[in-house]
Amino acid sequence: MARAFTLTADGGSRGNPGPAGYGAVVSEEGKIVAELYDYIGVATNNVAEYQGLIAGLTHIHSLDSEATVEVQMDSKLVVEQMSGRWQIKHANMRELAAQARAAHTPSLVKYSWIPRDLNSHADRLANKALDNESGGSETHAPVQINYLTDRLRSDEVPTTIYLIRHGDTPMTPERRFSGAGKNDPALSDDGLSQAAAVATVIEEIKPDVLIASPLKRAQQTAQAIAQSTHLQVIDDEIWTELSFGHWDGLTNQEVREKFGEEYEAWLSSTAVAPKDGESHNSIAARVEAGLSHLVDTYPGKKVVVVTHNMVIRHAIRITVGAPIEGVFHIDITPASITSMTIWPSDGLRCLRMVSNDAHLS
Repeated sequence: MARAFTLTADGGSRGNPGPAGYGAVVSEEGKIVAELYDYIGVATNNVAEYQGLIAGLTHIHSLDSEATVEVQMDSKLVVEQMSGRWQIKHANMRELAAQARAAHTPSLVKYSWIPRDLNSHADRLANKALDNESGGSETHAPVQINYLTDRLRSDEVPTTIYLIRHGDTPMTPERRFSGAGKNDPALSDDGLSQAAAVATVIEEIKPDVLIASPLKRAQQTAQAIAQSTHLQVIDDEIWTELSFGHWDGLTNQEVREKFGEEYEAWLSSTAVAPKDGESHNSIAARVEAGLSHLVDTYPGKKVVVVTHNMVIRHAIRITVGAPIEGVFHIDITPASITSMTIWPSDGLRCLRMVSNDAHLS
């Protein structure tokens, strides 16, 4: 498949005609792959602009002769002439336009005008050429972003983490704030049934370790899993739910009515916490540290962690490298299973399963 590049080019002459130089920036998918600049002696602005265009197209052609190119320049003359909307009357300009068309297949190149302030990078390179009366090129090697494809074919055994959200409590169906506060509700009858169902699935996985939040609802769910797997439950506060402070036990509407300004601030920033509660920034740091601790402590093992909605949402976000705001696009079903693998050698993460609750149907 042909590649797609963006080329910004600029040229300048101190005197017009006078000492002249050009600059060109080649980008692919928003990343700079080359910076080109050269001093071309005494010439006009227009000649320098064309020389920047030719240099950029020539470089792109060397990378991929079938690539599409979006040229962006602040020279209205060059853009209109190369687009065929303006005639080229001057013989020197016609020769330069011909060189530009010869540098890369014209049908693969589109031209657009941009304001000068959006072409500052190429302009800076042109000035660099003028100041130094010299040229050069700085190529940027592609930065690898996909490590998973090779890793899945390696012999390294990752740590596999199964995050289990606890079963229903009486507060769950009402969507009440239920964090690490004073309420600490137990599982409802439905929640106990859900815990038994998820325990059956976890038994088949044959985990090596069972960890749980110290909150009552997580402990009860973990005990059901312990009975089926014969593992001892390890309590770890790092997997405790986000604390909602004095909102704990209230519905969204009740919080809006009683603490409207505070609630709006919380909805608008991950750094804001309810009074006596915890912010999303805080739990995010806690969960990231928790994931790293599991991999360091149990390399290559299958680890089950019984925890909570917000904890799992942040773990998913961290695993896929999404910004912290991504947590607001995730929700986790009670007694569901979310899993991920993390390779101990460098912490590479792979999301495997999200909120799987097929065992509850």
